[in-house]
Amino acid sequence: MFDAMDVGLLSFVMVALAREWGLSQGQVGIAISAGLFGMFVGAAASGTLADRYGRRAVLMGTLLLYSVATGLTALAWGYGALLVLRFVTGLGLGGELPVASTLVSEVAPAKHRGRMVVLLESFWAYGWILAALIGFLVIPQYGWRVAFLIGALPALYVLVLRRGLPESPRYLIQKGRHEEARRAAARLGVDPGEPGPDEGAEAAGGGGLKTLWSAGYARRTFMLWVLWFGMVFSYYGIFTWLPQILAGSGRDLATSFGFVLLITLAQVPGYFSAAYLVERWGRKGTLVVYLLGCAVAALFFGLRGLSADASGAELVFWGSLVSFFNLGAWGVVYGYTPELYPTGSRGSGAGWAAGVGRTGGIAGPYLVGVMIGVPGLGAVAVFSMFAAVLVVIAANVWLLGEETRGRPLDEISGKQLVS
Repeated sequence: MFDAMDVGLLSFVMVALAREWGLSQGQVGIAISAGLFGMFVGAAASGTLADRYGRRAVLMGTLLLYSVATGLTALAWGYGALLVLRFVTGLGLGGELPVASTLVSEVAPAKHRGRMVVLLESFWAYGWILAALIGFLVIPQYGWRVAFLIGALPALYVLVLRRGLPESPRYLIQKGRHEEARRAAARLGVDPGEPGPDEGAEAAGGGGLKTLWSAGYARRTFMLWVLWFGMVFSYYGIFTWLPQILAGSGRDLATSFGFVLLITLAQVPGYFSAAYLVERWGRKGTLVVYLLGCAVAALFFGLRGLSADASGAELVFWGSLVSFFNLGAWGVVYGYTPELYPTGSRGSGAGWAAGVGRTGGIAGPYLVGVMIGVPGLGAVAVFSMFAAVLVVIAANVWLLGEETRGRPLDEISGKQLVS
């Protein structure tokens, strides 16, 4: 939730900053991309660190890093300082998300694993709603610096995690720390299990990138990297620019931010509907339907929702459908990704997929900034591009993805190793 609040806050802050500092559209895009470049580095590094030092320690460290950096951004004295601080914030933010989903996937029972991870990710929607409320109520009245100070509050949550969050029993077993695994499992109320068929074979193979691109996992890795790139490209390209696009259409800040708040509310039913369907339709079916739904909604949002003669209700309707389908798909992606790798490489697999995805997040906002500054291009061209990308990644999942619904993690990874 706090992670989404940070990302959401930036999209609102940049509207105010662009006016206060006289930033061009290109500079706004670079500022957004600076944080996403940090997320790329943080995601790739944190997965490897989580496989080596544990999920718990890396989760707390990344959460603390991004919270402190967000608070320091309130003191930014110029554009250069803003870029540096956004990069550092991105290091922590990018590192936290894949480690959290990996931890949950390892402690959840197979029957409910997908739903539990999707519900975990639903807190992203609450973070965005909170960011929209801050953008609507705080920034116009008190300024963008106060918004960043509010964004530093998650640092206090590290104290809660330190006292209440045990290490993943699967990770401890994979490291041979069986007594600690039993204690952690008892605290969580789960069965620690036994080392699966992936443990010894994967340890012998060395793990990390070598395992991700081995014969057993290369297809999965390729599918996930394409999926993550397209998802992050479309998500950050759309939502980090949405307040700016609305404000640039002649609406005042309060009205623009109010529309974004209404659109953001649709993320909540998007997550919960995906959580319901993911254990009925499966990961592949749910993900493909939501990606295609988002593609159609994005196309009509550009064609009708953002047209000059569109009413506020029409804008909110198509924007809400984009929000509903995109965030529902995200919940499935975070649950699906760690399922496809063995314990010793699960953090690396999720981290590298998220890291590669962040390169799409760098490209998306920057490209939108360039496109809306070119005469003759505008919302229709931008959202048609996003619709095309979403169709491509839906086809990628349908053709290359593997269904994991209801299957134990050891069976999923063990099958690949012997195939």
